[in-house]
Amino acid sequence: MTPAFPSWITVGIAAMLLAGCVSQEEYLKKEAEADRLGREVSAMSGRKADLEKELESLGAERLKLEAERDSLASKNEEADKTIRELRSRIVELEGDAQMLKESMALMKKNREEEVRTVSKTYENLLDEMKEEIQQGQIAITELKGKLTVDVVDKILFDSGKAEIKKEGMEVLKKVVQVLRNVEDKSIRVEGHTDNIPISGALAKRYPTNWELSAARAINVTRYLENQGIDPALLSAAAFGEHQPVADNETPEGRAKNRRIAIILQPME
Repeated sequence: MTPAFPSWITVGIAAMLLAGCVSQEEYLKKEAEADRLGREVSAMSGRKADLEKELESLGAERLKLEAERDSLASKNEEADKTIRELRSRIVELEGDAQMLKESMALMKKNREEEVRTVSKTYENLLDEMKEEIQQGQIAITELKGKLTVDVVDKILFDSGKAEIKKEGMEVLKKVVQVLRNVEDKSIRVEGHTDNIPISGALAKRYPTNWELSAARAINVTRYLENQGIDPALLSAAAFGEHQPVADNETPEGRAKNRRIAIILQPME
């Protein structure tokens, strides 16, 4: 089907014919030209519609890109904020690390001073109690800033009793002479026994070795206080037979386990 062409072309051709200005051949030529122009106009109309659709699509794409741009801008802003916060946190952590380093250095220095102090006390005790150490009545040990004076119970107490004997007081006085100047160390008195159960009439007063070891530790602690040791530095603990240092199957081992331990260590 031949496409229609604009009415003004048809009117123009008709007018020329009516005026007798053109021949039949020229009319056909003009008609063909008008037909060609009509097809071009129709094609241009279709192209216009396509261009309008394409323009609409481009508009939608533009809106999408603008939305993505705005989203990226927002994300970049959030990322910049996060980076600033992380940098600030890094600065804080570096400051904390420096403070921790300085604190650890100070703690190390204090610990070294404490160990030196304990070592000096250890040397003084060894010098003060040579005789008792030689006789096996006392054992003095030092390990990692912790000084322990183990006194066998027969020096301090009669069998089954918690009251300190006179000769036991004389031994403790030598310990006091060294410990009296201690100001920044804790002094813990521990009571220890062998594993032989309490029996007979004694069981009415001390039902188990717990009670006996506790009474002995408390009495020694009170004695140290009465001799001038700061009570704020003192504490007493009872272990009964539960922390032996020797085999309870032999008389010699049980004798070593029956003891009072005076422990000097840095305060917590």
